[in-house]
Parts: sequence; structure tokens; C-alpha cells
Amino acid sequence: MSETAERPPQAAQDSHHSRIGARKLLAFEGFRRLLFSRFSSQWGDGLFQTGLAGAVVFNPERAVSPPEIAAGFVVLLLPYSIIGPFAGALLDRWDRRRVLVAANILRGILILISAAAVATGVGGFPILLLALVVIGISRFVGAGLSASLPHVVPVPNLVEANALSVTLGAVISVIGGGCAVGLRAVFGDDNVGSGLTTAVAVIGSGLAAWLAGRFARGALGPDKVVEPATALAAVANGLFDGGRVAARTPSVAAGFCALLAHRASFGISLLLTVILMRYSFEDWGPVKAGLPGLGVVLGAGGLGIFVAGLTTARLVTGLGRKRTVFFALGAAALSQFGLGLPMTLPTTLLAAFLIAYTGQVVKLCVDAAVQRDIGDETRGRVFALYDMLFNITQALAVAIAATVIPANGESVGLIIAATLIYLAGITGLEVVSRRSA
Repeated sequence: MSETAERPPQAAQDSHHSRIGARKLLAFEGFRRLLFSRFSSQWGDGLFQTGLAGAVVFNPERAVSPPEIAAGFVVLLLPYSIIGPFAGALLDRWDRRRVLVAANILRGILILISAAAVATGVGGFPILLLALVVIGISRFVGAGLSASLPHVVPVPNLVEANALSVTLGAVISVIGGGCAVGLRAVFGDDNVGSGLTTAVAVIGSGLAAWLAGRFARGALGPDKVVEPATALAAVANGLFDGGRVAARTPSVAAGFCALLAHRASFGISLLLTVILMRYSFEDWGPVKAGLPGLGVVLGAGGLGIFVAGLTTARLVTGLGRKRTVFFALGAAALSQFGLGLPMTLPTTLLAAFLIAYTGQVVKLCVDAAVQRDIGDETRGRVFALYDMLFNITQALAVAIAATVIPANGESVGLIIAATLIYLAGITGLEVVSRRSA
């Protein structure tokens, strides 16, 4: 029997943010349960993705080229980008609690199949196909968790609650990646060891499904369904509805411009970092190059995400959401240019921290705009459209960068291009904001 989640009273949607602190937020039973479900899910995601990266990209028995690495990113990002808006229509039609339970169970089964394939030496397209389905389900789960948040916390506290849940969730994902690095050291970096490491990720999916299942039916929405008579028609309308609502909501449309710029620049930085870590960087003191070094970079990024969670609500309270996003994009551009150009391991670590920090600030502001300013009957579609647009943007950035990046990853031109993209994001944010005004 499912327990009934405590649902806080919903305040009017005004322009003010309220901060009550993490302790009072955690007093809401529904928020606490949703938060722990997110933690379990994202821990498993981090472990699964890092385990596969170790098995494929940092396999000592196989050299991979930049186009092959980029192809892996594109294959993992694009498929869910195509089905994302349709998934959003389902999140606004089906009981989100049941969706979260079923999606996590399915993901756990596919993780075990993927682990078995890695352990038996299966490579190439089959592994990428399994990985893209697992990642796609993870994105679907993430959209469901975000769309459910306004059902477990008061509206004025959404910025703070979203900062806490999304930020700590991202940190937990990094911890999952660190666990994968540690488990590879225990199980070994051969096929069997990589398979065992990947299989451990099933624990996260199982726990996330159990936690989501403890909500009462309907506790996570949607409150009402404004859909065509058949599910097929609802799915077909998902993309159009999400785009129409987002375009008509000024705060969301302007935020999308900023986050699109970040994801494009981040895609370029991601490819550069992986290739530099694989082929160019040398050990720097206790920090080793290769997969361990990539783990340290992920840790630096995780720290930046954590700090963003602690400071974003204060920045929004003091500066307002628009100015906070301007600040974040400007700082990201400076970090990309000033710390990216030296192309050394220590400057890359600092750049990872700052870019992750500023990117998370932007994301939290955009998440809050969607959660506050989009109605519950269409919020799932907008979040799914959100994922689709940003995954496509990142995938295209990686694919285009792969056509010009040298084999060792040392490209001044790409770093300058990533910096200019941030500046374009600032321009787009200003233009859309003025047009809205």
C-alpha cells in the first residue's frame, strides 16, 4: 500500500522568491521522498555512464579517434532528443508516480543487459544502442521528477527547492562516477571488470523505483489532463504544445536562449577535455591523466554545481533572475577563454569548476522559470522539449567540433568559438527580454 505524500499548500504565483532553508524543505515528506528518488537515480546514472566511458573511451587495449568519441556523444544524445517532446505529452497524461516506477524498473533491466554485453566483449553499435536507451530513460525520469516538484513544495519556494534537488542530484551523479572509477580499480579494467562495474548501477534504479512507488496514486500529478481522446493524438501534439507554451512565456523563452548557448559551449569543452585527457595531458602531482584525471575533472565540476546550489537562490533574491543569468554567462565566457587557452591540467580543473558553477546557475534559473510560469497541464511537455533542444544543441556542437579538432585535442580556435557562443547567449537573452517587455 502506497503512503500518502504530504502535499504543502500552493501559494499564489507571484514574482517573489521565498527562502525557508533546507531543514524546513526536508520537513515536507513528499519533497524528501522525491529528493531521495532523484539521488538514487542520478547516482546510478553517473556510475553507468562512467563505467561505459572507461570500457570504451579509456580502454588501454584500444585507441579511439576524436570522431569516434564524438559519435558516441551524438548517439547518446540525439535519440532521446527526438522522442523527448512525445515523452513530455505522456508525463502530462499519465500518472507520474507510475511512470517513474516503471521507467526505473525498465532502466535497471537494461543496465544489467548492458553490463553483460560489456563483460562478454560486445562492442561497437550494440553497446551504443543499449547505452542510448538507458540514457534516454534516464532523461525521461529526470523530466518526470522536475515536473513533479511543484506538487511537493510551495510555489514561492521552488527556486530554493529546485536548487537543492537538482544541484545535489548532479553532485550525487558525480559521486556515482567516482564510484565507477573506484570499482574499476577493484574489479579491473578488462571487459569482465568493466561489466561488473556497470552492473552495480542497477542498485540506483531499483532504489529510485521503490521510493517513487511509495507515493500515493496521483500525488505527483498531473492534476488535470487537457489532451485529445487517444494517447496517440496526445503524443503527436507533444512537440507543438511544448514549443507553443514555451514561446509564449517570456521568462522561459529568454532562459532557453541562455541555456542553449551554455550547452553548445559545454559540448565543445566536453570533447576537448576528454581528448586532451586521453592523449595530451600529463600527470600533475597527485592528479593523474586518463580516466582518473577525468574523474577529478568531474569532481571539480561537481563542486561547482554544489556551490551553485548554495548561492543561486541568494543571487536571484539580490539580483533578480535575469541579471543572475547575465552574470553567469559573462563569468562562463571569461572562464572559457582565460582558463581554457593554456590547455593544461590545473587550468582545466579550475575551468571545470567555474563553468559547471555558472552553467548550473543558468539551469536552476531556467528550471524555476518553467516550474513557476508553466501550467501543470503542460509542464511535462515543456521540460521534455527543454531536454530535446539542449541535447540536440550539445550533440551538434560536439559533432561540428569533431570535424576540426586535432587528434591530440589542442585547438585554440575551438576555445575561442566556445567563448563567442557564450557572448551570443548574452545577446540572445537581452534581445528576447526586450522584445517580451
